[in-house]
Amino acid sequence: MAKAVPLRGVQPALLKWARESVHLSVDEVAGRLNRAVEEVDAWESGAESPSYAQLEKLAYDLYKRPLAIFFLPAPPAEPKPEAEFRALPLADLRRLKRDTILLIRRARAYQESLVELFNGQSPVDEPIWKQVSLDARKSITEQADAIRAALRVPAPGAHEWGASDGDEALKRWRKAVESSGVFVFKDSFKQREISGFCLDHDQFPIIMINNGTTKTRQIFSLMHELSHILLGWRAISTFDGNSVNMLPDREKRIEVFCNKIAAEILVPSADFSEQLERVPVNIELAGPELFASLAERYRVSREVILRRFRDANRVSQEFYEERKRDWDGQRIQRASSGGSFYLTKGAYLSEKLMNEVFSRYGRRQITIDEAADFIGVKPKQVEELESRFLRGLAA
Repeated sequence: MAKAVPLRGVQPALLKWARESVHLSVDEVAGRLNRAVEEVDAWESGAESPSYAQLEKLAYDLYKRPLAIFFLPAPPAEPKPEAEFRALPLADLRRLKRDTILLIRRARAYQESLVELFNGQSPVDEPIWKQVSLDARKSITEQADAIRAALRVPAPGAHEWGASDGDEALKRWRKAVESSGVFVFKDSFKQREISGFCLDHDQFPIIMINNGTTKTRQIFSLMHELSHILLGWRAISTFDGNSVNMLPDREKRIEVFCNKIAAEILVPSADFSEQLERVPVNIELAGPELFASLAERYRVSREVILRRFRDANRVSQEFYEERKRDWDGQRIQRASSGGSFYLTKGAYLSEKLMNEVFSRYGRRQITIDEAADFIGVKPKQVEELESRFLRGLAA
């Protein structure tokens, strides 16, 4: 077998930068390439260079970068999660896994696509951030009411919410948020403790939520991230309450505030107070049916109802934490096997983004290659995805 020929011109600093940008160690890269750690170290020190085939694997398989980037004189400017996200402790940000980093990068790419598609101007005349400005020092109830009004969602318990499994409710909340000017994407996060994240922007804010959880949990994540956007505060959120407790005081107050806003949007105090009049005095002795029925009414998780009981001093902190631990193990939504790529992609992408891309492609204002770039698929997949999207709108 011929020996691999080292590729001249590859910049060692770019190799190290690309590896660190996706939070991979030298050992992890060596293991994925089935190479010696010393060999990868030598590439990054400049003592040796990878072959063309090795660089292709590094660029396309591991780091998800264009090949040409490794020949630049210096790494391009790019924000780091540690610098732009403040809703997780620094140690947790540094432990973000490669797949989460790539999802953040994909969200940034979607944001750039939106800027280009809409010529830098939000397609919504009066976006929600111009109607509602959040302030952690002001009334939770009044601010949550303002958000509900801006989103124009039905009252709790109204028949418009549809099926009780949360699927129709999630679709309605998502559509309401997108109609307000915020673009919503989904993906199945491999780092399962991450519930979602958001990228603020003066015209094209983005929310990405974890599709690997229950629909009701996704709804809460959506409202939590929306609260962050209305504060102008980029965030990566987790299911772990201990992470919040480890934050500096200011960031901790913001996270607690966003949780309270999300809970108040989904379970308005006035309506919940009416429901409280019909529940047993000692809620801790009530059966699971109580939590299930209220969760169904508001299309939220049982944990949200439990938190509302705790905030109303109807259950103890110990009871809250015990039940939450029990339910946390059930929050992961089992993905069905053999799913369609097109159905999954259609569910993950922002409807408003797809509508604009396919409208322009249908009018031949953009090419099939450009359409593919905007929505992050291969050119050969564009027309089938377009067909399914248009059929869905007509249904």
